[in-house]
Parts: sequence; C-alpha cells; structure tokens
Amino acid sequence: MTGLFPEIEPYDAGHLEVGDGNSVYWETCGNPAGKPAVVLHGGPGSGCTPTHRRFFDPSDYRIVLFDQRGSGRSTPHAGDFDTSLEPNTTDHLVRDMEALRSHLGIDQWLVFGNSWGSTLGLVYSQQHPERVTEMVLLAVTTTDREEIHWLYHGAGLTFPEAWERFHAGAGVSSRDDDLVAGYYHLLNSADPAVREQAAVEWCRWEDAVVSGAEPNPRYDDPRFRMAFARIVTHYFDNGAWLKPRQIVRNAHRLHGIPAVLIHGRLDNSALLAPARELAGEWPDSELVVVDAGHLASDPAMVEAAVKATNRFGS
Repeated sequence: MTGLFPEIEPYDAGHLEVGDGNSVYWETCGNPAGKPAVVLHGGPGSGCTPTHRRFFDPSDYRIVLFDQRGSGRSTPHAGDFDTSLEPNTTDHLVRDMEALRSHLGIDQWLVFGNSWGSTLGLVYSQQHPERVTEMVLLAVTTTDREEIHWLYHGAGLTFPEAWERFHAGAGVSSRDDDLVAGYYHLLNSADPAVREQAAVEWCRWEDAVVSGAEPNPRYDDPRFRMAFARIVTHYFDNGAWLKPRQIVRNAHRLHGIPAVLIHGRLDNSALLAPARELAGEWPDSELVVVDAGHLASDPAMVEAAVKATNRFGS
C-alpha cells in the first residue's frame, strides 16, 4: 500500500502581512525548483500540520503550506477572545492565497485540500482558474447549507448519544433549533466560562462524528480548542458566505483543470452525494471512493492521495 513520504522540514518560512491586521504564517518544503503545490487545511481553523507536507514527493514538488487567518501560527490568533473574526471570511482567504502566490513568485500551482480545505480550494479555483494546474481534494465538501445542517443535525441519527449531549450544550430550547447558531452565540458570550464550556462541547462532537477516529489530541489545548470552535461557528453560521449550491453551479469554471476527488464511503460527517454531484458537472475530474471515513490520515485516503500527487508530479 502506498503511504506518506518521510518527514521533512521546511527550507523556508515566514509571515505575510495580508491586511486587516492579519499576518499569515507560510512555509515551503521539498524541491525549491519543483512543481508548486499549495496545501489547504481543514476546519476551518485547524491549521496545517507536519503530516500535510508528506502527501508529496519532496524531490518533485515545491510544497507550500499556510495557516489560514486566525489559526495555527498566523496572527492574531482566534484563541484570544479580543481577536475580531470580522475580517475572516472565505473571500479573505482566497485573497490571502493570491497574495501568498504572488509573494512566493509562483505563476501556477496544484491545489490540494481536505475537508473545508476542499471547499476553499474549489472557491479559489473558480475565481482564479488560470492559476491552477491540477487539484487533489480529500473528504470533498462544498459547504452548502444542507451539508452544514447534516453535520450538526442529521449525523445525530448515527451518533444519537453524542448528539443529545451536543444539543444539550447548545443553549437552545427546541430540538429543531439551529445548533451552529446556538454555539456561535455561546462562543461570543462575555463570560469566559460559558465560552470555554461551549468550545469543549463543540470539539467533543467533532471527535464523535469523525467516524472511527481516536480523540483528537489537539483539542486538549484550550487555545487551539477555542480558536477552532470560534472559527468554525463563525464560518458555518454565515454559510461560508456562499450562495446556495454556488460551487456546483459554478463547476463550469473548473473545466480544463484535471482533478482527483477522493471521498470515504464511510464518511458520516461529509456525505458522498455532493462529491458525486460535483464530479458529474466536472468532466476533467475523477471521483475515487475509498473504504474510509473522513480523516485524511486514513490509509485508504493516503494511498489515493499520494497516487494522485505522484501522477500529477511526474
């Protein structure tokens, strides 16, 4: 089975001022003269990890990673309550990608994203198709309102005990109330104890709904936990500032961009249907369905992703 490439360290890194008081952390790994590829992490708000570097042959690729606004090593950090999330939207992130591409002197790059990162990659590529050579997307999402509702309501059919606790922590009165809105309100409370408890419950649900996953140790860090919960609810309460079915309706803008869409057949948090619909509207894409859940680290997901980057890198 094809696995991840060995661990590597960046050969260059820095912070890029992108406006609105935000400074985005970036790093480059692999071959400075190699094929450029940009990695878009999930969440939103998860930040990049060293594992993201390992989906690419470092002798073939110039691998660019960055932490999206408010997350990871970017500043200001959303774990600090006085950090405003107003200048943190999908369009801001797309502009940050263009600023980083220009800063690094890259004309075109492969776009690689997992989960939320696939949504961001699709929005970016529909706005700037001339900058994209290929795409590799894992756990494909389009962050439509129906997908958000499934993740925080529908998935409760599969995880009823965990969902009951998640619902109880949302501070809402009805089972039909919007849980994302409920947690978004709690995470903006003036009471630090209320905010902290809301972040704990939010991340507990995230652990539960990722099929077969061990508890994410990153959620043990209060600062990471708070930033993640704040950013996710900020984005999803606003529908990621996307119009209904925007990505699928704009699939024609992706024509001519080769892509591999990789999705887990056992993914309970992001259903297969949106990936299938998108692939049906995108003749240059190939949908690969594997026996896996949502995690990019699942061996079946890794194998499919590395095969794709090897193909595009050769």
